[in-house]
Amino acid sequence: MPLPLPPQRSRRETKKSQSSKIVPSDHGPSEKREENYQAKISPSSPQGPLKKRSAFEDLTNMTFEMSHETLYLAVKLVDHYLMEVICKRDKLQLLGSTAFLIAAKFEEPCPPCVDDFLYICDDMYKRDEMLAMENSILKTLEFDINIPIAYHFLRRYAKCVHASMKTLTLSRFICEMTLQEYDYVQERASKLAAGSFLLALYMKKLGHWAPTLEYHSGYKTSDLHPLVRQLNILLTLRSCNKLKAVHSKYSHQVFFEVTKIPPLDMLKLEEILNCC
Repeated sequence: MPLPLPPQRSRRETKKSQSSKIVPSDHGPSEKREENYQAKISPSSPQGPLKKRSAFEDLTNMTFEMSHETLYLAVKLVDHYLMEVICKRDKLQLLGSTAFLIAAKFEEPCPPCVDDFLYICDDMYKRDEMLAMENSILKTLEFDINIPIAYHFLRRYAKCVHASMKTLTLSRFICEMTLQEYDYVQERASKLAAGSFLLALYMKKLGHWAPTLEYHSGYKTSDLHPLVRQLNILLTLRSCNKLKAVHSKYSHQVFFEVTKIPPLDMLKLEEILNCC
């Protein structure tokens, strides 16, 4: 007589949060290895039970380890979708989670499944609802989801000026802060990246690299100055922002604690811009 099989444990019972602690090598990791640390580790990931939240309010607190490209693409998908469709407030979390699901399928080698995202939403929605939202997003965007994102341009600009990982990370912090703001929705990804990188150069007193950035980006520094001013104000007022996930994330040692680098004084910034 065959022995009875042991009862299978549910997905939730076996789900464990992964540690986000990293011990850097004494020999100093390469740039590629540091990029992998930054792409895969979110130091602000929640430990313990998950809380309900609205769409993209706390994206970097996802339990899953996913790349920055997935985050940027998910936000872009939501922005493009909302330009065409009116979404009720009680469906925003569903929209954000489904956009993240689509972005993960596009960017990640091993994306989370639908059930994982339903779990993240605290089972507020049913599987059919998420699949219907996925269908709606793809049809609305005519399956054109290969959208340019600023993150790719930042990497390119950093290589052109031979910037350090700390300078690149600072520009990523500046750029990622804009994902929470409607004011930057219409900004071209290449220009937003150029403005973020130029401000990072100024903050690191590397303004002499501005002509190189101008050459490779195709944007004159004078055309980027209004955007640089706007981004610097965004950093200056970040203490008033209720959404703390991005700031908390880049406060970690893995991200070189770039949040400790103060934004430029407005008079000092104007002095720099007038000299360019």
